[in-house]
Amino acid sequence: MTGPPASPLAALRAQFPVLERIAYLNAGTNGPLPREAIVAARVQLERELADGRAGMRHFERRAQLAEELRAGYAARVGCAPADLALTTSTTEGIARVLLALDLRAGDEIVTSDEEHPGVLGPLTAQRARGVEVRLVPWTDVADAVGPRTRVVVSSHVSWRSGRFAPAALASVDVPVLLDGAQGAGAVPVDVAALGCDAYAAAGQKWLCGPEGTGLLFVSEVLRDRLGPPAPGYVNLEEPGLGLDAAPWSDARAYDTPALPAASLAHAGAALDVLEDAGWETIHAHAAELAVTAADALRAHGREVLERDRTTLVTWREPDAPAAVERLAEAGVVVRSLLGEDLVRASFGGWSNEDDLDRLLAALPR
Repeated sequence: MTGPPASPLAALRAQFPVLERIAYLNAGTNGPLPREAIVAARVQLERELADGRAGMRHFERRAQLAEELRAGYAARVGCAPADLALTTSTTEGIARVLLALDLRAGDEIVTSDEEHPGVLGPLTAQRARGVEVRLVPWTDVADAVGPRTRVVVSSHVSWRSGRFAPAALASVDVPVLLDGAQGAGAVPVDVAALGCDAYAAAGQKWLCGPEGTGLLFVSEVLRDRLGPPAPGYVNLEEPGLGLDAAPWSDARAYDTPALPAASLAHAGAALDVLEDAGWETIHAHAAELAVTAADALRAHGREVLERDRTTLVTWREPDAPAAVERLAEAGVVVRSLLGEDLVRASFGGWSNEDDLDRLLAALPR
């Protein structure tokens, strides 16, 4: 005799063995790995072990996996597959767009004072070329656009506070490049509604894929205006034409040069696991649990940073790195933020109230 079927969220949680031992609250860095994703990667690697990695069958398989993943990622950000490139990380996507813009000395980039080092790195490279990078308060990025501004670079969801970027960015008159590392998979994303020209995100965070995967939405308007920064074999529509070969006219021109087939299989299978639970269900549950966590932390005497209805909760904690270590010893995985006495917890569709209870029990009052 079998019991009642598990709820979608209970079935989702059961896919993640790590949750049997610890309260894993750090998908904002790396999401937990679902069993089915590891199985898919293993099957692909066993195929390569037995059959080798040469010949058309291998490359056709890899191309098929890439197109399936492209379609899956495109659905997560609300764009057509033709508008989405496969990358290795959020940072690579941001760097590719900035290189394609071909900014010059005297041009200006407006960005916020809450950006991740993965964004600041490419911006620093632009500053070395003589481009002015202007950091402004989070809420002022739209209003800061001036006559020399060529692009606004901002997080969709602040990795520090969990706030959404100002809605006014949808109506500025220059291209907007959003860092979606804490957006794609964590909250509903519609790039058209956001009004952005490019949206870069990671595959290993809220989408539970392997490290070294990512996505990049590039609007058709921006692609028509810019060429890809460094096209390689996979970016060319007919590579056999040699120097006469032209890049794809769609976002494939921005694809990273190579992603392992096993990574593509893993990432695609992880999307399937999440899809089975239902994205609306995942988003609603994670956001509500994060609200509950923020309220509980305040009741615990913690100062919680101002946030929106996202999946991140950040609070002040004396000696944050040491606090994170103590929590880890209690079986609770969170992270501290660089250079600040701040601790951040990330809540996903796989998280539950038991995880929150373990976090609160491990915090000193």
